[in-house]
Parts: sequence; C-alpha cells; structure tokens
Amino acid sequence: MWSYVNPVRVVFGRGRFGELDALVNGRRYGVVTYPDAPFSDLVDTLARLTGNPVAVIDDVAPNPDFMQLEGQAARMAPVARELDVIVAIGGGSVIDTAKVLAASNGGFATVRRFLETKLGSDTLSNIPIIAVPTTSGTGSEVTSWATVWDAKAGRKFSLARHGLYPETALIDPDLMLGKPRDLTLATGLDALSHALESLWNVNANPISANHAVAAARSILKHLPPLLDDLTNIGLRAEMAEAALHAGLAFSNTKTAIAHNISYPITLGWGVPHGVACAFTLPLVLRSVAGVGGFRAESLTAIFGPDLEAGADRLADFLTRLGVGLRFDDYGIPAQEHRRILDDAFAGERGQNFAGSPERLKAAAARSGVVRGS
Repeated sequence: MWSYVNPVRVVFGRGRFGELDALVNGRRYGVVTYPDAPFSDLVDTLARLTGNPVAVIDDVAPNPDFMQLEGQAARMAPVARELDVIVAIGGGSVIDTAKVLAASNGGFATVRRFLETKLGSDTLSNIPIIAVPTTSGTGSEVTSWATVWDAKAGRKFSLARHGLYPETALIDPDLMLGKPRDLTLATGLDALSHALESLWNVNANPISANHAVAAARSILKHLPPLLDDLTNIGLRAEMAEAALHAGLAFSNTKTAIAHNISYPITLGWGVPHGVACAFTLPLVLRSVAGVGGFRAESLTAIFGPDLEAGADRLADFLTRLGVGLRFDDYGIPAQEHRRILDDAFAGERGQNFAGSPERLKAAAARSGVVRGS
C-alpha cells in the first residue's frame, strides 16, 4: 500500500522567467533572494514586468540560521499581512528562507516555537510561494519543508508542513548559467543524494522510485561534462530536469541515512551540504545490496545487477570529480567517526533508512571510510 502526492505546478523551460508576471497575476508580492548583483538584476526585471514588490529580503546566506531568520522575519513583519504571495529567486537557502517567512505570521518566534516543541501549528501562516530556483540541486521548489539551522546550539531542524509546498515552481535553465564549478558540483551531488536516499527509504513508492531513477541516471551522465563546460545550456537544462525529478522523488519520502551523517559534518567542519551528503553514498549502496522489491529493481536500473560493482563505479565517479570518500578527507578527528555514524541512525532521517545499521557499519569498517572504535 502506498500513496504519492505533490501539488506543485511546474513551469519548465528556457526564458520562462518572463512568465512571472502572469504567475504573480496582479497580487501584492514580496521577494526573497540573495544580495549579489545577478539577483538584484532579476528583481529589477520582475519589478518592470509586474510592478514593485511590497518587500524585498535580499540578504539570504547559505544554510538559513535562527539568528539571521529572526532579523529577516522582523523586517518582513510590518507588511506580512499585506502579502498575497512570496517570490523566491535563488537556490535552496532562498527557497527555504521564503518558506520560513511564509509561515512566520509576522515574527520568527512562532516558527522557532514550532521547530523546538512541535506546538503552535495553528499560529503559523501560509503565504503562497512561487519558487524560482537558480541552481540544480535542493529540490526545495517541490517539497513541503525547509531546512533551518541553529548554528549557535549546533542543531538542525526541518520545518515541515503541507502548506509549504510552493504553488508554482518556475524552472528556467537560463538562470543557472554563470554558476561556478564548486556550486555546480555541490548542488548536483545534492540532487544525486536526494534521488538515491529516496530509494533506500522506508517511505519509497513506485512513483517516487521512477523519479529517482530518472534523476540519478541523468546526473551520473550529465554532471561530469557540465563541470568541464559550465556555459553549456543543454547540459544545464538536463541537470535542472534531473534535480526536479530528484525533488519529486524525495518530496514524498524525505531523506535518509546519508543526510543524517552529513548534518554534523556541515555544522562542525563546514563541508558543503551536497558534498557532505554524497561522499558516503557508495558506502550506503554497498550496505543495501540484498534489499529486494522495487527498491532493488530501481537501484539495478541505475547501477546494474551487481550493486557492489555499482558502488565501485559510484566511488570512481565521485573521486574523478574531486570528492574524498573518507571522514579523514574532511579533517574529522578519528574519535568523532563512530559517534557521527552511530548518531545518524537516530531521528526521523536515520529511521527512514531501509537498510541494516549493522551492515552499514560493517561496510564502513571494511572500506576505511571511518576509523576509531
């Protein structure tokens, strides 16, 4: 028994940014974006198309944090009740920030209380969102949650509510041109992680699996040549579509063990999220060999019938892109290796893992990914 739900309208194609006017449709709108010049230019273009926004939050930084979100919500508060829609133009951090502001009901305290206690859902607001991603990775444009960080306390939260699905995802590959190699790599690996994590997942279903297979096969094929040819719009479009498939896959499953391993590595050692998620994917793939049903069929469709050999090819794929495969490669002390791995099986993401903790730990020890007792 299974179900699949995704209510987001998807608008995909080159030049479709020009259709934002029709999507806003005369509503009073706010903008959430980055402070850099390319994004201010896009905001100016939008204003010429559809009139000036009621508010602009343009100081989003990677990994939205409690302290930053508190100030942004305070600046949005005076006009929050005037907003009919929020337009988020940027990567996953922008879209996640827009979701927090859409739910904040005039102040971050309501969201913080909900994140920390799971109480007060009825006090949150639901301002519609038009998500315009400018990277190919997070899939936040088609999910109902936002990743929120409390760096001071060393914690990561997920703001998850059905009302946070954007009403529309406008995906224009032209907006992804000009992104540097490191960002293209990290976001591409994030999308690959979403696809694979949605397969070795207790919440997987046949529809999410079909999206995951399409995403993973495309990323494995198109990411390496794109990294050597960053101005290739055809490859940018392929990656944009692959990231969309990955988002549609894990929008119904959420992520699993590789993501739970990644969070303390990003918080503690500053490893970019996409890389922190991806470097353990070969390890996890080795550990799930023998998992049956459509999950195994889907992994076979990506890696072939011998998943151990497939894990070798995945490891080679990552190595050729310059991604280290061991905790040591990121400066993580040996005494932290086992703790991070053990802790990753706790919490929702760890419990989503459809494989065996014992097999994964054994594979980690054999491969040298982790050290220490």
